[in-house]
Amino acid sequence: MEEEKVKPESVPSKDGEDTSPDNANDTPQTAADAKTDTPKAEETKANETETEIKEAAEITEDKGDEIEEIEEVKEEPPPEVPFTLETASEEIDKFITTLSAKTDEEQTPAVLDIPEVVWRFLDLFEEKIPKHEPVVDGKVKLCQVSEEETLYLQSVERVTKLAKLIGELKLPENNSDQTHGVLINRIGGVQQRAMCYLEDGFRLILDQDILDPEPKADTKDTKGKQETDQKTESEPTDDSTNCTGFSQEILSGLNKIAKEMISGGFQSECVEIYMIARRNAFDESLNNLGFEKISIDDVQKMHWETLEREIATWITTFTQCATVYFSGELKLAEAVFAEHPLIASSLFSNLVRSVMIQLLNFAEALAMTKRSAEKLFKVLDMYETIRDNTPALDALFPEQCANELKTETTTAKIRLGEAAICMFCDLENSIKSDTGKTTVPGGAVHPLTRYTMNYLNNDSQAKQESEGNEQNHENRNDNNENHPSPFAEQLVRVMDLLDHNLEAKSKLYRDVSLSSIFMMNNGRYILQKIKGSAEIHDAMGDTWCRKKSSDLRNYHKNYQRETWGRLLGCIGPEGLMVNGKVMKPVLKEKFKSFNAMFDEIHRTQGTWVVSDDQLQSELRVSISAVVIPAYRSFLGRFSQYLDPGRQTEKYIKFQPEDIETYIDELFDGKRKP
Repeated sequence: MEEEKVKPESVPSKDGEDTSPDNANDTPQTAADAKTDTPKAEETKANETETEIKEAAEITEDKGDEIEEIEEVKEEPPPEVPFTLETASEEIDKFITTLSAKTDEEQTPAVLDIPEVVWRFLDLFEEKIPKHEPVVDGKVKLCQVSEEETLYLQSVERVTKLAKLIGELKLPENNSDQTHGVLINRIGGVQQRAMCYLEDGFRLILDQDILDPEPKADTKDTKGKQETDQKTESEPTDDSTNCTGFSQEILSGLNKIAKEMISGGFQSECVEIYMIARRNAFDESLNNLGFEKISIDDVQKMHWETLEREIATWITTFTQCATVYFSGELKLAEAVFAEHPLIASSLFSNLVRSVMIQLLNFAEALAMTKRSAEKLFKVLDMYETIRDNTPALDALFPEQCANELKTETTTAKIRLGEAAICMFCDLENSIKSDTGKTTVPGGAVHPLTRYTMNYLNNDSQAKQESEGNEQNHENRNDNNENHPSPFAEQLVRVMDLLDHNLEAKSKLYRDVSLSSIFMMNNGRYILQKIKGSAEIHDAMGDTWCRKKSSDLRNYHKNYQRETWGRLLGCIGPEGLMVNGKVMKPVLKEKFKSFNAMFDEIHRTQGTWVVSDDQLQSELRVSISAVVIPAYRSFLGRFSQYLDPGRQTEKYIKFQPEDIETYIDELFDGKRKP
């Protein structure tokens, strides 16, 4: 029986080729050929077949491995999401919470286990810093409300917390782990770069602002107003913006930066930047008002015209600072350092103290200058500026600073007051020492009166035009009369001295009428000067002015009685009628007396002087109103008793029209005595 031959299955090779024995020879082996094989050949053949089977099995096993690898590749998860600063921040917050709990519980780890996310977070955040330009298109990015800026500031806060918590960990002394020190250095380097960026942004924001010199619309009694708008933002602003010069958005940005810098241990840098920037802004604002630093020596050397302008600028600047600038500066400091009130108070006090000392030094320097008449009311203006603004200043400063400034302010005010009092004393001495016995020709205004009133009233007209309204003026008068100031009392004393001196001088005139004209002239001059000066009028008060006007009317009545009353007595009815008949001799004597007296009055009083046009007109009108009707009536009633012709011409020398013409020629000082 012929033995059946087993044919192995075809198995693919690693190269993908068919390894079947059939492939060895394309021609099939015949039975005859098989019969001719020897047993040894059959054994060899069997061995070869076994080897081929093993190789086939190995190839099949390798192929299976390749299939399993392919299946494993197909089962891999989707690509990993990119690791960003945002995603890292979430992990950092969890780590900070865990680390904070350990610190609170004073747990000391044997080995500091720092997750990889901390290092990756620091790397990602550091990459953000160089790309973060503080200013874009003229605006500071840190003050813009955006996700990028918010994330940046939050990242700074996280770095600060990491630095604090890592630094507070107390590892065992024998701990050989270097991670702690390396991490601290790494965090410190990133924090330093981040804070430098914040410093630049903080400085840029503050440097963009210039303190606005324009007072708010409801600010009253402010001199030297300037209408400028130097805000850095174009958006509509509210009241706090008007006070601080910054929009709410900018204030919020400044506050966030200051908060991060202070919490990160950069308080001194933050404070220094703020102080320098605000001082520069304040200096520029004062320059806009025209105020400059002037040394005491320079004040002493200044000509009065220049010094007068500097005083006006000083008054404007002091008032603006007290009513507008200082309050705005306080609100700014409180907004920027809202979480740190002591820092805000200290910064505000230091800044404003330096400005106040500068202003008060000028006031003291002026008080030390040589006394002169024209300086009196300028000195008083400065005194009153300090006095009136002191309550507002006291309300702004913290107690310690307020006490220090109150001492400086009081000292400056006292020195100005002493200077003004010395000028008053000089004036009083001038009045007391003027005891001359020579009368002023024509009863004109005495030089002493002119000197005194010009001394007091040098710049009154300009001030009346630039200050106050009628209502405020009346209110000030009422207040001064109820509560007179020391200067008002001194001024009243000076005016009383002047009045007594003038009364004594009026008695030097032999003619009582001329004495009355003299007192009218001087009294009217004084009253007009007082009414023309808001300062003097406020100090003297309406009551004094009304009494002065009453005195003038009395002098006027005395003059009318002494001069024109006597003249009208010449044409009175006394003795003219006897038993109903007109006595011609008496009538002729009356006309004769009237003519002679009127000639004398016209000749004499034509040399008298009434320089005030209104007073001159009042006198002429009042004389004409009394004399002309009386003379016209007398003439119309009794002229018929005189014989027409020569007798009438002899005794009727003046017609009513002539009397009026001659009266109009009185008091102009043009006639020679």
